[in-house]
Amino acid sequence: MSVSRRRIGAAALLLALGAGWGAGAHAASDVIELTRLEAVRTEQGVLLDFEARFELPQGVEGALQKGVALHFVAEADVMRERWYWPDKRIARTSRTWRLSYQPLTFSYRVSLGGLSQTYSTLSDALRSLQRLNRWRIADLGDGEDAEYVDFRYRLDVDQLPRPLQITIGSQPEWALRIERTIRLLPQTR
Repeated sequence: MSVSRRRIGAAALLLALGAGWGAGAHAASDVIELTRLEAVRTEQGVLLDFEARFELPQGVEGALQKGVALHFVAEADVMRERWYWPDKRIARTSRTWRLSYQPLTFSYRVSLGGLSQTYSTLSDALRSLQRLNRWRIADLGDGEDAEYVDFRYRLDVDQLPRPLQITIGSQPEWALRIERTIRLLPQTR
């Protein structure tokens, strides 16, 4: 098979996948729910706990089943209010999970940094990337004058293959994201 025929076949496959992804679209607010979000000032620094709850929309799950890896990102900005100027960002941190389907073993793999874990069901794999406990988002020195945290959790569509980014541009089921701002809680003993 020549290179041009393979390219045409790959392009046709991507267009067919993109056409199928439009079915069953959900608004992002209907899909993702933040059930717990708490930031606490401790001796180790500023620690954040979060738990999100969502199911993958049909088109997103279909793409995962066809071999497209999904990346979920949690970001936190530790902020201090200033009345005379825009608020000051004291610290910024993020975590990225990679969710992929392994068709030979019919399993799902979740990777965080250099670590990965294999799960037999999609619901177990999703549960592992939907929560994080005692995530240090700022050191003690940085967190001393912090007042609030801007938190974001989202499906990172920028890490999808470029042809898919173009195809899904206007489809709301791919807009899995949630943003919240919370006040820092004082350290409890």
